[in-house]
Amino acid sequence: MWFWFSMIALLCWSGSDLFSKIGCRDARDKYSHLKMVMAVGVVMGLHAAYEVFVGGTVINLDIILTYLPVSLLYILSMAMGYVGLRYIELSISSPICNSSGALVAVLAILTGGIGDYSPLALFAIALVCVGAIGLGVVEVREDEALRIERQKASNYKYTKSFMALAMPAAYCVLDAAGTFADNFVIEKISTMVASGEGEASANVAYELTFLAAGVLCFIYVILVKKDRLVPRMEAPKYVGAICETAGQFAYIYAIADREHLAMSAPIIASYCAASVLWSRLFLKEKLSWKHYLMIVLVVAGIAIMGVLDI
Repeated sequence: MWFWFSMIALLCWSGSDLFSKIGCRDARDKYSHLKMVMAVGVVMGLHAAYEVFVGGTVINLDIILTYLPVSLLYILSMAMGYVGLRYIELSISSPICNSSGALVAVLAILTGGIGDYSPLALFAIALVCVGAIGLGVVEVREDEALRIERQKASNYKYTKSFMALAMPAAYCVLDAAGTFADNFVIEKISTMVASGEGEASANVAYELTFLAAGVLCFIYVILVKKDRLVPRMEAPKYVGAICETAGQFAYIYAIADREHLAMSAPIIASYCAASVLWSRLFLKEKLSWKHYLMIVLVVAGIAIMGVLDI
């Protein structure tokens, strides 16, 4: 099942990328990234309540505190990613952010060895990693004339800056650290749950922590800074939040399978390929043949992993 959970996470998170970009791209709203955290916190809090009161998921303070370091890594990485969306195109931001899967795959192989992976599996991992990283490289080295034309079509103008590239890069490092640690922390939580299945409890702990982050952002933005929420501008954020929550639910089960961590992590991280396609279709960001070549590498790697899982 790890493959199908990975694919669900890929599709949902690419949708989250699209709607988060729409909700955060207006640089005039200097609190858009915090409002995005608020939206995700609300949706995740509602889902956590459903899981606890309807689904019967076990949750307590010990589980929340055990998972807290991982939760904070993920939340900080996402907040930085939302900041970056104000200064850079989605088709650049997403590939840079999601090169984290390549870092996780390398860490998993370095710490666990490659003995359990066939040559074809290693080849598939390499394809996804090269494709995900390659998308970021292609975007950074893109011809300036093509960049100007793309921005003309989308009616949004961006310039290269330290902030624009630093935020996605910070997301990449923090998300990789969270993903790598996640697998081990879930194992520990599993020993704290009678059923032995700690994935659901870990996910609820993360969602409740995100809810707390959303409440803090609400206090700062609405009560302290006296900013206001405009329903028309906030709607895309909540659609993105729903996609984010659904993706997180699938992700937590995908990476719980330690035997396939070096394969599931690159698949999930390659949702940037879908994000680039959505940015072309809905945000009118133009792509070159090099972009499509990298996307083909990612899709080919995913297909091979799927065949190996059958």
